[in-house]
Amino acid sequence: MAAIVDHAGDVQGMPAFWRRAPEPDGVAPILWLHGVPNNSDEWLPFLGEAGGVAPDLPGFGRSTKRGDLPFTIDWYCDWLDAFVERLDVERVSLAVHDWGGLGLAWAARRPEMVERIAIINAVPLLPGYRWHRTARLWRTPFVGEMVMGFTGRWTLSLLTRESNATPGPLPKAERDSILEHFDLGTQRAILRLYRTSPPKVLAAAGENLSKLKSPTLVLWGDQDPYIPAKFADAYGAALPNTTVEHLDGAGHWPWLDRPELIGRICSFLTDRP
Repeated sequence: MAAIVDHAGDVQGMPAFWRRAPEPDGVAPILWLHGVPNNSDEWLPFLGEAGGVAPDLPGFGRSTKRGDLPFTIDWYCDWLDAFVERLDVERVSLAVHDWGGLGLAWAARRPEMVERIAIINAVPLLPGYRWHRTARLWRTPFVGEMVMGFTGRWTLSLLTRESNATPGPLPKAERDSILEHFDLGTQRAILRLYRTSPPKVLAAAGENLSKLKSPTLVLWGDQDPYIPAKFADAYGAALPNTTVEHLDGAGHWPWLDRPELIGRICSFLTDRP
């Protein structure tokens, strides 16, 4: 088990928080990008096994939540440029889950830097996606603010009952992590990210995915109620060097239903080319 160290510093002149653990010798560090409404906590078991770097993306966890930030896909890509530059690394591998998938748009800007990619039930930067029920509420002015305001322990349990194949809401540890950081800053970031990302913006963000020729593994919990399983195959078609694996008995956070996937993902990302 690798030792995980918390870091805090400035990125683009704003506070940032990230976790880092040593990777095996000769292996590019893995950049673990979380989704909504999570933070780097979701990657702790992966960091312990494979090492790498897991930031709290701006608007989430312990990183900046400044009210004047746009929280668009392009803005996050600019932030990732600055963050990777601060890490002072030449190459990375990339693991993305849910909204961490915006990291694929960043990677398409820097394909020469990316050694391997794991895509896990990621927001589709692809044509044809339509937002799920909760996202449509968030995207609606006033309604989204009301939904955010009423999100607490009971509502989060209710909303996540369908998220995975295992009966019941997300495990308590995951819900506690989300709620600990679910302040007005995070709520604002979520609303801005969703409201600036209609389907045509998602598709445009993925126009250059074909530039990513790195070995790529798409692992998809097929019982995801938010993102249909067909988008696993769509990612497989968009990226030229991809293996797609559909996971029965797994949902949006597939490793929570099938913990053996942690080792599967880590082994793929630390495999020397």
